[in-house]
Amino acid sequence: MLSAVPPPTFRPPTAEEVAAAGDRTLADLVGPGLRVLFSGINPSLYSAATGHHFARPGNRFWPALHRAGFTPVLLHPSEQCKLPELGLGITNVVARATARADELTPAEFVDGGRMLDKLVRTWQPRYLAVLGVTAYRAAFGRPRARIGPQDETVGGVPVWVLPNPSGLNAHYTVDTLAAAYAELREAAER
Repeated sequence: MLSAVPPPTFRPPTAEEVAAAGDRTLADLVGPGLRVLFSGINPSLYSAATGHHFARPGNRFWPALHRAGFTPVLLHPSEQCKLPELGLGITNVVARATARADELTPAEFVDGGRMLDKLVRTWQPRYLAVLGVTAYRAAFGRPRARIGPQDETVGGVPVWVLPNPSGLNAHYTVDTLAAAYAELREAAER
């Protein structure tokens, strides 16, 4: 699998740091003029320990983003600060870090959906991309939602549901993730 070389300043967290990261949150990576705001389900403990979105080794977000044409080079998670200049942002449906997404409660998803709606209303990206159909269904009460563009909006912004890039989502490879992400990129560039 294609993986970015970490900058010399990046230090992977220790096992103790990862274990201590439960319930932490990550700052949203947002700003004006975003083409796409990507929303993960919630941060992993590894991401919370590093302070970088989609940082867990084996997560395919960064390779898929690059192969889909969103970034000119493969970025390491510690280079996430480069995304806003490319018109891209990152947030999460639920802010609380956990070892697994199944540790989240239905109420957390609903509350997270409300918070995401407010964030999207504030920044007005061209598209909101929710990375995980199950999270989208739970947060917004859309039990029949499928991967792809949605008929409904969030915060007045069109929604595109993409496959979750976690390595645990074995139904998708980096190439099939990239193909799905590229459809959104093409729509966002129109």
